[in-house]
Order: sequence, then structure tokens, then C-alpha cells
Amino acid sequence: MRKNTVLAGIAILLAVTGVAQQKKAISKMPTTSSKASVTAGELVYTQFCVSCHLPDGGGVENLNPPLIKTAFINGDKARLITTVLNGMSQVEINGDRYNNVMPAFNYLTNKQVADVLTYVRNSFGNKKPAVTVADVKPVRAKLQK
Repeated sequence: MRKNTVLAGIAILLAVTGVAQQKKAISKMPTTSSKASVTAGELVYTQFCVSCHLPDGGGVENLNPPLIKTAFINGDKARLITTVLNGMSQVEINGDRYNNVMPAFNYLTNKQVADVLTYVRNSFGNKKPAVTVADVKPVRAKLQK
């Protein structure tokens, strides 16, 4: 019986220590995004974006813009959300023109849009606040009018 009590005490200690470590890890996470959103966004990026913007976010010269530390990515969330939902045909970023057509991804859910943009805004050297479903909903509603 004493062995079970000791083992139970060790299990509780490990559980409490694990919780404390999890809280500490969460407190060290950037406040700009949730880890779950970044992880989910990476999956969306891999499925829909990587073929044009590449695994490193560098894009393709004169075709697909880079996602690395640009004012476009790190700027206005609504403009970025609109771009994902409506697509675009041309854009100038940092003095370079990109002419490949980006299709509309309006079939993605609000959560998928928020997650992929959170991933992009927190990858490739970017460190910006997360995009949330609450950010996406009004933009989508406005575009559907």
C-alpha cells in the first residue's frame, strides 16, 4: 500500500510540475499569436500557398510576391484578409512588381483564413499580431455585399 501511495505522490508531483511547465511555456509564447493557430495555419499554407510563395516564403521573382518582412504582410489585416478572400492580379511590393494571378480563396473557412494569416505573420522573420476569426468575419461580410 505504501508503494502505491508513493507512486501516486510522484504522479501528482509530475502532473503539477507538468502544469507549471506548460504555464511557463505558454507565458513565453509570443502574445502575437497562439501556437495552435500557427500550427493550423502552417497546414493551410502547405496545402494552398506553398506552391507559389515557396516553403521559405520567398515567392518567385516577378510572379509571386515574397511574404518575408514586407509592409503588405505586416500591415493592415483587413487588406491582407481581402487579398486571401478575393485574390489579386498584380501587386507592387518594395518596388518590385509581381504579375501572377493569385486566385480567390473564399472557400476557406474564417478560421482557416485567420490561421494561415497568423502563420504567415509569425513566420519568415515576421512577428505581428495574430489574425482572428473576429478579424475575418466583418471583412468577409463586407465583401459579400
